[in-house]
Amino acid sequence: MSIFIDKNVCNGCGQMKETLCERICPGDLLFRNAEHKAEIRSQSDCWTCGACVKACPVQAIDLKLPSQILKSNVSLRAQCKKQYTVWEIRNENGTKEEFIIPATTGNGVE
Repeated sequence: MSIFIDKNVCNGCGQMKETLCERICPGDLLFRNAEHKAEIRSQSDCWTCGACVKACPVQAIDLKLPSQILKSNVSLRAQCKKQYTVWEIRNENGTKEEFIIPATTGNGVE
């Protein structure tokens, strides 16, 4: 698995000192490039934890799922809300499936 950043969607988190994905990446692999867009240093070093996917406020980052798990060209995208996270699977034919995961307080209590 690996992440892909859509440069046409990424806004570089505006005037923030660092992008939200850059701040949250546990591997310190993301950075803002010369065009002020998020970029990954090394796909092979990515842990594919999905933290950046959830952190992106404009949903510019997709997690591409390997063909061993699903068909090729399938991606996973997250959109975080206050009370839940919506995970969307996009299939190669353009169809989408959504899964809504409630947010918790950290101790399993909603």
